[in-house]
Amino acid sequence: MRYQITGKQIDIGEALQTHVKAELGETVEKYAQRPTEAVVIFSRNAHEMVCESTIHLSTGLTAQAKGHATEIYAAFESCREKMDKQLRRYKRRLRDHHRDRIVPVEFDGGSSYILAANDDHGDEEPESLQPMIIAEMETKVPTVSVGEAVMQLELAGQNMLVFRNSKHGGVNVVYRRDDGNVGWIDPRNSK
Repeated sequence: MRYQITGKQIDIGEALQTHVKAELGETVEKYAQRPTEAVVIFSRNAHEMVCESTIHLSTGLTAQAKGHATEIYAAFESCREKMDKQLRRYKRRLRDHHRDRIVPVEFDGGSSYILAANDDHGDEEPESLQPMIIAEMETKVPTVSVGEAVMQLELAGQNMLVFRNSKHGGVNVVYRRDDGNVGWIDPRNSK
């Protein structure tokens, strides 16, 4: 597994890197076969240390966790425990996903845009109804089943996931609702 361990405006020592590789490697190997890459970022938020980790699995799934503490090792341990809990919760589904899927998850390319927020000009009419594009990026859209999309939503800690439904090839969305449940939008079934 490849590790990318960095710090945002803080120095990461060799001892911390070795500790992260050993502990995170042990946690991930326990639950997921063939992880490909782990990205761990340490940063400071006022008096707190923050550790964010993202693990990419060979099947195309991604797991994310974030931990906070006053010391850097404690922040990593908090993050590792959250990752452990997520992977343990989905262990059976991760292994079944790996067994059922012969090839890795396919990704289609797509464009992602960041639009400028509307400035509140009072009662003035806007000059144009077209929003101003601030940034344009490339994004990946996985081809997975609805169950796999919900699992990816949970593992990555996201609020929304756009995916191509493997049953019919249409673009679908799963999202976290305010009541804690997961919503699924399938435009193909809107007839």
